[in-house]
Amino acid sequence: MSGTMSEKKQLERVREVFDAWADAGRAEGMEEGHAIAAREAFGRLELEPGQHYLDIGCGNGYSVRWAAERAESIQAYGLDVSAKMIARARAQSEHLPNARFIHAPFPIRELKARSFDAILSMEVFYYLENLEWGLLSAARLLKPGGRFACVVDYYEENVASHGWPKDLSVKMTLLSAEGWRAAMTDVGFEVLEQTRIKAPLSANEEPSWKHTEGSLLTVVSAPWRETPKSARA
Repeated sequence: MSGTMSEKKQLERVREVFDAWADAGRAEGMEEGHAIAAREAFGRLELEPGQHYLDIGCGNGYSVRWAAERAESIQAYGLDVSAKMIARARAQSEHLPNARFIHAPFPIRELKARSFDAILSMEVFYYLENLEWGLLSAARLLKPGGRFACVVDYYEENVASHGWPKDLSVKMTLLSAEGWRAAMTDVGFEVLEQTRIKAPLSANEEPSWKHTEGSLLTVVSAPWRETPKSARA
């Protein structure tokens, strides 16, 4: 699929934002801030030795390291549009020969269809100019029965997040929890679970959206039937 001018501008703006965050040292802050939701989502994937794992929008590669450290036989990949995030991921993962990183936007045709058992995405899919194509592309990459865990903090029920597109000057797709469920089923995924992961409230801490609304996690499985023709490489 050739990118439109709108898609290219969106991609460039997202790249600028995450390169700037990497320069500002926010990669590790994102790792800490996303840790609770990411760990929950990662656990839902039920990754086993010998399997192939992909993190779409891997940032500094923390979940790729989780996967690679679980078993040497796991092949763990991270993909990110930000060259500076990928550089940080590679530098922090040099001790893990089964961790690999790709600097590229998603969707990416170079990855072989039906090659992954588990895919994680933290805070990425609402940035995609064409959400349906992105979800179809994720379905293309999964083996039949493979799992995809998608986490978003920008969603309709989380009113506190609604100003983010203006704050970052980035277009985002706003869907409700039911909207995310429908988007997944429309491309052929089976929804296994949808829940909100809320951070625990510490003593003397003022509650924020992380405590009251939480991160929206949708876990789906790839269909055992043939992947839709429009999503094939």
